Amino acid sequence: MNIIHVSAECYPIAKVGGLADVVGALPKYQNQLGVRSSVIMPFYDNKFTKSNSFTNTYAAKLQLGDTTYNYKILTLDNNTLGFDLFLVDVPELLFKDYVYSFDDTDRFLAFQIAVLDWILQLKEKPTIVHCHDHHTGLIPFMMPHSHDYDKLKDIPTVLTIHNAQYQGWFSHDNVYKIPPFDFDKVGLLDWSHTINPLAAAIKCAWKVTTVSPSYMEELKTAANGLESLLSHESAKCIGILNGIDTNVWNPETDDFIIKTYTEKTIESGRKANKKWLCDEFDLDAEKPLFAFIGRLVGEKGADLLPQIFEEALQKYDISILLLGSGSEDIQNHLRSLEDKYIGNYSAFIGYDEKLSHIIYAGADFLLMPSRVEPCGLNQMYALRYGTVPIVNKIGGLKDTVVDITENGFGICHEEVSVKSVVKAIERAIEFYKDTQNFKKNRKLISQIDHSWNASAKQYITLYESLI
Repeated sequence: MNIIHVSAECYPIAKVGGLADVVGALPKYQNQLGVRSSVIMPFYDNKFTKSNSFTNTYAAKLQLGDTTYNYKILTLDNNTLGFDLFLVDVPELLFKDYVYSFDDTDRFLAFQIAVLDWILQLKEKPTIVHCHDHHTGLIPFMMPHSHDYDKLKDIPTVLTIHNAQYQGWFSHDNVYKIPPFDFDKVGLLDWSHTINPLAAAIKCAWKVTTVSPSYMEELKTAANGLESLLSHESAKCIGILNGIDTNVWNPETDDFIIKTYTEKTIESGRKANKKWLCDEFDLDAEKPLFAFIGRLVGEKGADLLPQIFEEALQKYDISILLLGSGSEDIQNHLRSLEDKYIGNYSAFIGYDEKLSHIIYAGADFLLMPSRVEPCGLNQMYALRYGTVPIVNKIGGLKDTVVDITENGFGICHEEVSVKSVVKAIERAIEFYKDTQNFKKNRKLISQIDHSWNASAKQYITLYESLI
């Protein structure tokens, strides 16, 4: 089989969120299982592209409505990613120092047209085209319905929904930019009187997956307007839990962390990482350390974090460290707490890959009070490094974290509120004080297998069912 993954993000080339981690790992594991799997994505102006060299393998023009653009397909020289990487270079639209902007309709529509034009001229066509999120959602429509791609209509397409909150809406005024198709099919593009690329992909893809079984069920009742569509198309939908790249996220070999460790040396290794964090951020290493890593947005429950932190710091003798960025109001509120709780609280506003690894290796607990969490990878990273996740029971968090009161290993709460999260923190503190069981649990969770092996096999089985 020859699988092409189409995505706006892929780690380590360009990362905004978990989408990049998935697309950077799944093809690698599929290749290890004997399936030829590659990635095609936009060519951005970022640190990765500036520090690597590329070869131009194809050049052509694409038509976007009334505008013609030159584009190239580049490949990465000295590729050690574990999969072939192709990059679409449309300088005027895609070569930016950001992945997403306020209006990306033309950017990602041009990207998708370039991808299909490139596939059209390949001598060996892909067995499956695997599309990720709305940025690639028009491909499952264009392959069978745009006249230019008639030769591709029999190639199966798979859509993976990483987050259904974002759907790529744009006005019917722009429908002329899509390569010519039988206009009787325009209804496949429409949802609630607008062009909706994610809805179009759900209608047209041969199979639709989401990144956890629970999230697939939740989408039938909470999908930002697509609930009835997903219910209607449920026969072709399946939830496959994401994995993590255990080569990148491995405390035994992780170059980012202060001291690596094995199952046998987990206590000394984690102690060294916690000490570094506490020294760096003026915190007390003797106190339980709670951390948050992620986007500061409502989906992640971040709007409640200032109140949660204040109440917890007033009630309990703990340390809290935050790494994240997002809403300016939330950022400012979180920064303002630093002067009030010197020695107990610190906030790093921004993102730092190295620091995130050290936090997973040194914090005692990871807070994830998400309102929406399709799969969640942070809790899996935390478990891999021996950090106890504190999660809302939703989506992939529900599928991967079992509460200690249910013979499990994590702390779960049933709703996203200041009261419920602070109560969860209180339970975590009591668990932390039970030193013997806490250390035993730490070893246990670090051995849980959340690698991509099982998930990659499930995707391969799904592909085989379509051939």
